[in-house]
Amino acid sequence: QVQLVESGGGLVRAGDSLRLSCAASGRFDGNYAMGWFRQASGLERKFVAVINRSGGSTYYADSVMGRFTISRDNAKNTVYLQMNSLKPEDTAVYYCAAAPATSTLPSGALDYTHWGQGTQVTVSS
Repeated sequence: QVQLVESGGGLVRAGDSLRLSCAASGRFDGNYAMGWFRQASGLERKFVAVINRSGGSTYYADSVMGRFTISRDNAKNTVYLQMNSLKPEDTAVYYCAAAPATSTLPSGALDYTHWGQGTQVTVSS
């Protein structure tokens, strides 16, 4: 089994930055594309960003393009989401997820087989 644990969430003000981390363990062999999703209260879970298994390719939702950066350190089995210029509408629970490695950068939740428990990010205006 693969375990994913997110950390780094918190309460910040608009314009601030946060860096989320996702540590993978268990039977995680690195052969996964890794994504971040978020779910605001009362709304469906939405795609934020994805990075391929090598870290050489990334893809972002339009709403975070230019503000968020996804990266990974395969030696540490850790994925990061650097969030800059945060806005109140970025408030959500952020989830890390792993998708069996493919040649694409999956943005659909159904492509992901393993999920973390989530970390809350709250951005005040």
